[in-house]
Amino acid sequence: MASPSRRMQVVSDIQRRITSRALVAGDKLPSIRGCAARLGVSPSTVAEAYDQLAAEGVIFARRGAGFYVADKPQPFAVSDTGPQLAREVDPLWVTRQSIDSRKDVPMPGCGWLPDDWMPVSALRRAMRSLAAAPSAVLTTYGSAKGEAGLRRHIARRLFDQGLEAEPDRILLTGSGSQALDLICRLLLRPGDAVLVDDPCYFNFQALLRAHQIRIVSVPYTPSGPELGAFEAALAEHRPRLYLTNSALHNPTGATISAAVAHRVLALAAAHDLTIVEDDIFAEFEPDVSPRLAALDGLERVVRIGSFSKTLSASLRCGYIAARGDWIEALTDLQVAVNFSGPSPMVAELLCTVLNEGGYRRHVEALRDRLGRCRADAESRLLDLGIRPWVRPRGGFYLWCELPGGADAADIARSALQEGLVLAPGNVFSVTQSKPSFMRFNVSQMTDPSCCRILGRLLGAAAG
Repeated sequence: MASPSRRMQVVSDIQRRITSRALVAGDKLPSIRGCAARLGVSPSTVAEAYDQLAAEGVIFARRGAGFYVADKPQPFAVSDTGPQLAREVDPLWVTRQSIDSRKDVPMPGCGWLPDDWMPVSALRRAMRSLAAAPSAVLTTYGSAKGEAGLRRHIARRLFDQGLEAEPDRILLTGSGSQALDLICRLLLRPGDAVLVDDPCYFNFQALLRAHQIRIVSVPYTPSGPELGAFEAALAEHRPRLYLTNSALHNPTGATISAAVAHRVLALAAAHDLTIVEDDIFAEFEPDVSPRLAALDGLERVVRIGSFSKTLSASLRCGYIAARGDWIEALTDLQVAVNFSGPSPMVAELLCTVLNEGGYRRHVEALRDRLGRCRADAESRLLDLGIRPWVRPRGGFYLWCELPGGADAADIARSALQEGLVLAPGNVFSVTQSKPSFMRFNVSQMTDPSCCRILGRLLGAAAG
């Protein structure tokens, strides 16, 4: 009889494949000998594991034909999809660690500005004025596309960035992440391929895994995706979408060049590729750089964004700008899954703050403050031998390489024990090819303990 641990190894492997939808109802399981060879166990161990799964109703046998997945509802666990990564570089774990950490813990690895950098006074004034709003704002559902005044404001801001989008071509959503989720629901099916940058924002990976999407990556350069790899990936994998940040790319801080942007659009047209441009960092640029959506005119590019980086992550509201027919389909989909657009109270609060004259000054002050922080953080990191990969035009990220090939995941693991939350490079890399890189949020590095802890850990790693 096989040892229980080896049998459970096989049971766990099959259950994980079913849970992640790699195997679905009616699929034939690998042969006993084939499974044994793949997992490095004996055929008798696999036979016992299959018998156990059959007894539990997870699979069933057909005489002379093998074992098949039963038509039994199975829970879907996002964590079981994709490669099983060490938690320090797993997108789901890093996201949860960042949002669940104590607010007094230094977090150079997080993706937002400190609380006291946000326009709290303006938010409080808007909340007081909300008490006098019409009763419907306080009690009813939001409209299907979202509050018209906020959509008009977004249309004006997009126009200032070179993108013409009438309010009817803008859909308000519950957040920027929900905007991407709706697009995935509309355009993708499990098993479809989606192209992302390597490195890319780690929650892109987590969300695509939740949709059971096949993730394909292309190397990202200081001027945009590496065009040779981009074209080869389109030919080989035929992805449905390309998901990217054109300006102040997360995590690198790079900005796509005009030449690369035009070539990407030409390749997208040749291969019938849709592009989703997440432009959440647009407000942090000193001047407008090339935008795929603006160059394309929203024909095959979809623009998404939100207000979480400049106003408040607590007031959840994002938006989608796209072709009119897609906006109509996305609106129906939002009604199906959320019943309405964002809360009218959230939209009213955002409108009030955005229409105040102080918002423009607030954003300008953020750019200036971040410029000083980037210079200071870069200087202190250079003293530790940590070098930026590129000098960003704006924003709050520095993508850096650690000295001596130090393992960023090991450093992040040790730093967490000292109350310091870091973002190691491989959490952003689909190919796990950035082990010595780390993303630093310069706005969260004003505490001297950050570099002090980093220096001590790097010294210990150099040994």
